[in-house]
Amino acid sequence: QVQLVESGGGLVQAGGSLRLSCAASGKIFSIDAMGWYRQAPGKERDLVATIAGDGSTNYADSVKGRFTISRDNAKNTMYLQMNSLKPEDTAVYYCRHLRSRSWGQGTQVTVSS
Repeated sequence: QVQLVESGGGLVQAGGSLRLSCAASGKIFSIDAMGWYRQAPGKERDLVATIAGDGSTNYADSVKGRFTISRDNAKNTMYLQMNSLKPEDTAVYYCRHLRSRSWGQGTQVTVSS
């Protein structure tokens, strides 16, 4: 069983930055892949970025060059640094532990124009 808790969401103006955190507990291993997803109102939950145990990363085209995913295995914590935020980035952001398919409860990010 894996538990995930996101934090760091909030309201920010367009062009601003936020950093999301995802604290993991339970059966977590440093080799486990994890990811960030987001869901805007009335839309499906979409992949934002993933990070493998070796640190390799993958990003959705819409966030490439603006968002950075990272992890601190010693703290069992994953991060999402979001820069140059746009109103279309507004969504609930979820972290996911891929092996167990566990989700966090989500954190709201709202970007005003």
